[in-house]
Amino acid sequence: MRKILVIGIGAGNPDHLTLQAVKALQTVDVFFVLDKGSVKDELVDLRRSIVDEHVTRPYRWLEGRDPERDRNPSDYVATIDAWRRARADVCQGLLASLGPDEVGAFLVWGDPSLYDSTLAILDDLASRGESFEVSVIPGVTSVAALTAGHQVALNQVGRPVQITTGRRLASGWPDGVSDVAVMLDASYSFEGVDPDTWIYWGAYLGMPDEILVAGRVGDVAPRIRELRDEARARKGWIMDTYLLRRT
Repeated sequence: MRKILVIGIGAGNPDHLTLQAVKALQTVDVFFVLDKGSVKDELVDLRRSIVDEHVTRPYRWLEGRDPERDRNPSDYVATIDAWRRARADVCQGLLASLGPDEVGAFLVWGDPSLYDSTLAILDDLASRGESFEVSVIPGVTSVAALTAGHQVALNQVGRPVQITTGRRLASGWPDGVSDVAVMLDASYSFEGVDPDTWIYWGAYLGMPDEILVAGRVGDVAPRIRELRDEARARKGWIMDTYLLRRT
């Protein structure tokens, strides 16, 4: 049976790769990559550099174009569902090149379990009748890279942590938690929280141009907005994460 590896490669630093991931890379016949366009060539290049460094056996490298999606949809859930189906269509085409006894791999930014659609796409393909065995190799998440960069713990003693999106944070602070890790925030939702809340913010975590800012939201929010806007304009893309803490 065909085998698919879903390999977490960390938040951006090639050294985030685990020994388990390195061993898994050495078994791969075909690497599948969804290309997000020339603006994000840097993300594809990093994956290629990881493979070039660690893989000594022959392999094939196949890229498919990641479908565009509406960034400001009226129905967010329906839009994401349609986008994932479109991504599954692309991946199904890529998997057609995988032989019956070969191993294919998707190199996933961060960890496959956290805000990544690869596993959902593979479930979709399985429901279409595609036959393959899946193995998941965990990776360093952007949240872990963020707290490491700021040298803080993710949680306070005896208190829960919630991981959410900027869209959800904009609707209000989650009930029953003092610490909120926020991902996928394109709308600066942290500007709407209590200004005495502490924020640990980071962009391009683990990469050479990593940016870190920490402080009271009331003090540093304008600086974060300035840095984020400048970095996005300069690079054409941005990935950032932050931790909000009520003490």
